[in-house]
Amino acid sequence: MNKIVIAIDGYSGCGKSSTAKAVAKDLGYTYIDTGAMYRAATLHFLNNYLSPANPHDVEKALKTLDISFHLNPESQLQETYLNGLHVDDEIRTMRVTSKVSEIAAVPAVRKDLVAQQQRLAKKKGVVMDGRDVGSVVFPEAELKIFMSANLNTRAERRQAELLEKGEMVPLEDIKSNLAERDRIDSTRSEGPLIKVADAIEIDTSHITFAEQVGQIVQKAREIIEKESSYAGKH
Repeated sequence: MNKIVIAIDGYSGCGKSSTAKAVAKDLGYTYIDTGAMYRAATLHFLNNYLSPANPHDVEKALKTLDISFHLNPESQLQETYLNGLHVDDEIRTMRVTSKVSEIAAVPAVRKDLVAQQQRLAKKKGVVMDGRDVGSVVFPEAELKIFMSANLNTRAERRQAELLEKGEMVPLEDIKSNLAERDRIDSTRSEGPLIKVADAIEIDTSHITFAEQVGQIVQKAREIIEKESSYAGKH
């Protein structure tokens, strides 16, 4: 069977990462969390007191930045490592969330991480989520999805995620943060968040998690079958 690249883009709090993970598991594909990469880079800047506005600091950060993914054999979940340390919990805190769009907007950071992402997906058979996967990282992806949801729904979901980690953040603060991230992500000069013309939009405001995963898996299987059938005839 031919393997494809599935690019899932969309706004913060739409459930991109959890959806992408479930789609990858269902198809037996590799999941690449581009958002985790930008979060890890943000944590690196914060921990080393480096400013994204200072070119020297940016250069220093990128020289000492090592992001990798490792599959946990017990949980079968992919885990994010920053310079050898497991950081999945730390990169999901509001400390990182409040700064990640600022770091992700730095051209040198985007260029470095996009190159890494393209190398990771070169062999296909991957599901990659982010904000510019279908437009910049893999514009040739066979299946492009754009996920959206209304602001209230996204804020409530994010608050629930934070509560699970023991972090209580007022809903209004989360809504403000999401709205600001939307603004930065959509207006930055490098890899802005856009819905490309050939992307399929899925509004997750009023559908279940299983439904959104099912829609993507069904579409992926249709494309895989079509690609495999075409390859078999040529």
